[in-house]
Amino acid sequence: MTTTDRRTSHLTLATTPSPAGPAPADDSAAQPASLFAPGRPSFEVTEMTTAALAGEELALADEVSAQLKGVGRLGVAYSGGVDSATLLALAVRALGAENVVALLGVSPSLARRERRLAHQVAAVIGAHVVEVFTHEGENPEYQKNDASRCFHCKDELFTRIDDDIVGEHQLDAVAYGENADDVTRHDRPGAGAATRHQVLRPLSTAGATKQQVRDIARALSLPVADKPAAPCLASRVPFGQAVTPEKLRQIDDLEDAVYEQGFSDCRVRHHGEVGRIELPTGELARAMEPQIRAALVAAGKETGFSHVTIDLDGIRSGLFSLQILNTAPRG
Repeated sequence: MTTTDRRTSHLTLATTPSPAGPAPADDSAAQPASLFAPGRPSFEVTEMTTAALAGEELALADEVSAQLKGVGRLGVAYSGGVDSATLLALAVRALGAENVVALLGVSPSLARRERRLAHQVAAVIGAHVVEVFTHEGENPEYQKNDASRCFHCKDELFTRIDDDIVGEHQLDAVAYGENADDVTRHDRPGAGAATRHQVLRPLSTAGATKQQVRDIARALSLPVADKPAAPCLASRVPFGQAVTPEKLRQIDDLEDAVYEQGFSDCRVRHHGEVGRIELPTGELARAMEPQIRAALVAAGKETGFSHVTIDLDGIRSGLFSLQILNTAPRG
């Protein structure tokens, strides 16, 4: 891999000038720009920078390599997020790009923008992407949308990989991007599916926390190093309410419209006729600017919501999962 100077090569989330005028002198006050915002800068690198790994990041990268010792060809369950992208990059570093396949699960719960970005990031890493079309939405247990929904989703992906991909691509193993912090969380039922299918977890086994994964991603110049978490679209539907392709389409369409207005992150929660938009708290005021507010309302109604609201609490990742956990019996 060609390497470039770490000081100038890597791209995380960029900053853009405020629509009202030039960027402020204080960079910390600049409005962050999403990788999905219109006019965002192109990736400043076309290849990852493995030679920039040093210190703790290098030690963790070497430990991941040790976890993969003996694996000839590896499939990485890949979403384009920072965890799976970092694992994919470290697998390519350890095994060579010709021996690693990025397995991107594609279904109505994957946002269109996330699918496009996943391919762009894989190109920076130098990995071949195989799209694995999954059909979890046809499973009545998934449609029920209870606390086990993520299990059924991951189980469907890993089953499709086992049945259709392992033999075709002559894979010796499959891995996914669980980090050490994920191990301590109780709202990750998808981990049970990984255990069931004997999927490797090199990052968490190496002890890499979420922050350490981001540090490795920065050293490697991965464009998603600072990308916010991006749970699947089904996570925007309250537990107990059916997940349907139409709901997922509405969510996807309205979130695209939010990003078109230059916001750095968002969630659209689906409450029947109401689309509730969550934004970073520092960007709430922009949503009330007349032109932006009108655009969001129009987009929400165009996609099928009767009402569009802004949540004053801002983004709360895992909101519906946390509500279930907080009401579950303890002891």
